[in-house]
Amino acid sequence: MSTIEVRVEKRVVEADDIVSLELRAVSDATLPPFLAGAHIDVHLPNGLVRQYSLCNASADSGRYVIAVLREPNSRGGSAAAHEAVAVGDILQISSPKNHFPLSAATRSVLIAGGIGVTPLISMAWALHASGEDFELHYCARSKSRTAFREQLLASPFSRRVEFYFDDQGDSIRINELLGEPEPETHIYVCGPAGFIEFVRRSVKQLGWADSHVHFEFFAAPQCAMEGDSLPFEIEIVSTGARLAVPEGRSAADVLYENGFEIPLSCEQGVCGTCVMRVMNGIPDHRDMFLSDEEKSRNDKFMPCCSRALSRVLVLDL
Repeated sequence: MSTIEVRVEKRVVEADDIVSLELRAVSDATLPPFLAGAHIDVHLPNGLVRQYSLCNASADSGRYVIAVLREPNSRGGSAAAHEAVAVGDILQISSPKNHFPLSAATRSVLIAGGIGVTPLISMAWALHASGEDFELHYCARSKSRTAFREQLLASPFSRRVEFYFDDQGDSIRINELLGEPEPETHIYVCGPAGFIEFVRRSVKQLGWADSHVHFEFFAAPQCAMEGDSLPFEIEIVSTGARLAVPEGRSAADVLYENGFEIPLSCEQGVCGTCVMRVMNGIPDHRDMFLSDEEKSRNDKFMPCCSRALSRVLVLDL
């Protein structure tokens, strides 16, 4: 998989435990354009690959800006970004990918929880540039943990931004904010898994159509990664070979050990990097990437986290 070489031009502490990195192409190379909602894979110094949303305006060519929250239970990614990446360092990144694009709408409501604000900032800039009606609702624990707060207050669309701080008892009221479904309004939600689930449940109870509610997880809910881990088998359609996936091990691990180069990034079923086609069998979907409709077809599988309800899964490999 080809990568782009970039240099870290700036590193800014945006809030408690959050740093932003400005990335520019090495030499005079041009960075590929991107649309609001896009992310990049970042190859970190410790060998891990992690995905980060681009949070600058898509019209702001020549640079990518990402922000990284230092997770208290980091699996090595956020810790490396905070401790091992400095101004002047050279990193490898992917071209931008977008699983969270804006849809055509007369009004867009952006709802952010913590670090989930990053793709929504890019969306806000895009909607402002096109003169469209939108609002950004930003929930955070406190002002000190609110990344890009000053930039948003100084932005030309600051009147469209509303902040909510947990330590001030100022909670977002979804029912009052959204109310009855509007056919020309789309909702975008990003943040911690629990926050997204709260918003999704609320809008569903209000009667909003799934097609008008868009979301992006940064990490899968813990319950999605847990549950029964019974053994099953993978059959490789090209050879007929069968591989045993034991209890407590992922299908991705088994495939990799048997010589299959499986592209991986988040390893939590969030990003969709490792999705593959199922020829036969029934997956036990534990990812947060596939839609409910896609899961019901049972023709796709995320080997990093999902398992099988049938004894054998036949994969298009």
